[in-house]
Amino acid sequence: MRQYSADLTPPWKKPQPVPEVPADPGLVVEEPGTGFCGAVIGCEAGTVTLEDRFGKHRVFPMEPRGFLLEGRLVTLVRPSSSSGPVRPSRTASGSVAVPGARARVARAGRIYVEGRHDAELVEKVWGDDLRIEGVVVEYLGGVDDLPSIATEFAPGPDARLGVLVDHLVPGSKEWRIAESVTSEHALVVGHPYIDIWEAVKPSSLGIEGWPRVPRGQDWKTGVCRALGWPPENTGAVWQAILARVGSYKDLEPALLGRVEELIDFVTGSGGA
Repeated sequence: MRQYSADLTPPWKKPQPVPEVPADPGLVVEEPGTGFCGAVIGCEAGTVTLEDRFGKHRVFPMEPRGFLLEGRLVTLVRPSSSSGPVRPSRTASGSVAVPGARARVARAGRIYVEGRHDAELVEKVWGDDLRIEGVVVEYLGGVDDLPSIATEFAPGPDARLGVLVDHLVPGSKEWRIAESVTSEHALVVGHPYIDIWEAVKPSSLGIEGWPRVPRGQDWKTGVCRALGWPPENTGAVWQAILARVGSYKDLEPALLGRVEELIDFVTGSGGA
């Protein structure tokens, strides 16, 4: 008598196949169970060693569906040719890495961003560059605080002030405030996104796009409700979003350009 399989699991509940990716040195991946994100620096005995942006190493088993690459599940496999430990040649921002470089003593100049989430995102992607350049990033309580901060900071040739503002629209109140503090030694730039969350590419988060939130409704809360994320804990949601950001490739170009512009301004001639 012929025997048949008793597997009655619906197709949509079965694990979907994921691509196999060689664990080549320098490949940046995330281990979803711990949130550890780093570049591959070696493989041996069924394990892979990752190095994060602070130089910390972690060893993980190369299990099926065990890692995230640009927000998507993958199975890491041993490269076809054995490679010894190799440090990433690029930082998370895409700049050329400088092995062994020490952090520079902080400049008098500063970059201010509008909130804690903005500061955490800038640190994750541009942290290595900023430490080498000696640039400190701080955050405003809100754009309304900018005039008093600029007055107290007193920007000058040896202490340039750079500011990144969310959703800077010409003619708005925020625009007028930015214009009031802009000078030869103070640069205020803005990105077009309502919140820094929106600067993360939807594809990196596994969503089709950021939902539209009705005017007058809290944007973060509306986004969470629309996507089925817990609206009562937007802080935890942000940490989950941030964990999916491995490099500049996960961010929208409009944000990348503004941050690079501020770094260039603060570190430019006369800004040291």
